[in-house]
Amino acid sequence: MANQLYSPNETRYDGTMKYRRCGRSGVLLPAISLGLWHNFGDVDPLQRSFDIVHHAFDNGITHFDLANNYGPSAGSAEETFGKIITKSLRPYRDELFVSTKAGYDMWAGPYGDWGSRKYLMASLDQSLRRMNLEYVDLFYSHRFDPNTPLEETMQALVDIVRQGKALYVGISNYPTEAAAFAYQYLKERDVPCLIYQGKYSLLVRDPEEKGILQQAKEQGSGFIAFSPLAQGLLTDRYLNGIPADSRMARDGFLKKEVLSNEMLAKIVALNNVAANRGQSLAEMALAWLLKDELVTSVLIGASSVAQLDKNLKAVRNTTFDAEELMQIEEILK
Repeated sequence: MANQLYSPNETRYDGTMKYRRCGRSGVLLPAISLGLWHNFGDVDPLQRSFDIVHHAFDNGITHFDLANNYGPSAGSAEETFGKIITKSLRPYRDELFVSTKAGYDMWAGPYGDWGSRKYLMASLDQSLRRMNLEYVDLFYSHRFDPNTPLEETMQALVDIVRQGKALYVGISNYPTEAAAFAYQYLKERDVPCLIYQGKYSLLVRDPEEKGILQQAKEQGSGFIAFSPLAQGLLTDRYLNGIPADSRMARDGFLKKEVLSNEMLAKIVALNNVAANRGQSLAEMALAWLLKDELVTSVLIGASSVAQLDKNLKAVRNTTFDAEELMQIEEILK
């Protein structure tokens, strides 16, 4: 049984963690947020999940990001978070910013996937039960559904806010044309899109190259980056090959063929730039994202308190000089 005797660090808001305004809203998000995609499922040690979430909150991380299918198994990350809420964080609920999503495959049959009103409404009700919450702070449409009228998906988000089940809504993984429609539809109904969540890192530049960052700014929305460390590629994990206990060795989302000789050379070169800055590669990769005012927050995962601590160091130095930026771009050509 996880420890119920938890008192958060009284210095959690001492200025070490930086908070950024989310678009043109009243919401401030921590520069680093904690994502529960991996490491918080029913296959993971419950006490470790408690320890990581507590340590995050102790260090000023107020934003915890989930989705209906996070685990594994699907739904179990929300169940774990619900246990943490019930046993230790309930008194601090108003200090937390909790998000969840629906859009990917969650249950069998025609109503457990994509973007129908039926799916989004049912999924959020299930998520709230799993997390032992009356509402979430933010609910996302997790991906654009090309086969459901976008009006239906967006109206479901509007109604979810009006029902009091979410305070804000957002979109994730939307192409720019669909995002433009979503921003306008929501704005016209006085439920503006708070934030766009997209994959963004030194190795994946779509948000800048496809105009997603600029579009979000123009619409008054924030932007939060997921996979900022490219699932571990932008860490010291693979500098000397593929460790037996690594995500790549398990051949899951991160495939072994990604680590080509060319990719390894880039990672090693980036690591050298980071070392010259007095940072680890992971710290520099997070700092590189946070150098941009268009990025509200970056979502990190964590498999231990020690790993979380390493990544938290990124907020200490998010400034790059012109030579460093030139070096990085040259490496990534």
